[in-house]
Amino acid sequence: MTIRYPNGRPFQPAKASSTHKREKIDYSNRGMTLESDINETNSYYLTHGRAVIHKKPTPVQIVNVDYPKRSAAVIKEAYFKQPSTTDYNGVYRGKYLDFEAKETRNKTSFPIQNFHEHQMEHMKKVLAQDGICFVIVRFTTFDETYLLDASHVIKAFETKETKRKSIPKSYIDSYGHLIKIGYHPRVDYLHVVDQVYFS
Repeated sequence: MTIRYPNGRPFQPAKASSTHKREKIDYSNRGMTLESDINETNSYYLTHGRAVIHKKPTPVQIVNVDYPKRSAAVIKEAYFKQPSTTDYNGVYRGKYLDFEAKETRNKTSFPIQNFHEHQMEHMKKVLAQDGICFVIVRFTTFDETYLLDASHVIKAFETKETKRKSIPKSYIDSYGHLIKIGYHPRVDYLHVVDQVYFS
């Protein structure tokens, strides 16, 4: 019996290769596992009426598009319209919430170079308006996720030229708050937000 794809082509099983090819490492989606976990968590929060938090879209100016078929447009050239601020924002318990999500494979510290000046300025403005602003940091090697108040990140960023170029993990252990990873919600950061900002 011949098995066919929906387009009518016959299925051809892949032949096992006797030579082992070295897999190419794809770095294009670094940080996407934390992001997808947070997106799933935010969807859970929204569905259950706990909070309204969304990922901010990055404004892009499309310059060149190729149309190989009518049904398939391919963007060939695009530019960021403006620097992005933070990854997520929304409302929780009547307060504005704004945060950035970052991952690192580093075992001993979190590199400050992962942040930009315009992000720090944005975080300062949120804090000045009495908003809740923080960073969710995941150490992928240890599978540990922390909530760190933006004030700590801003302080580290402002002293990066004279002191360290990273935030030591020991500092994050001391001043950050470990977020438990679960099933639903996946990254229950609002539980930590309740403890840190509402108690």
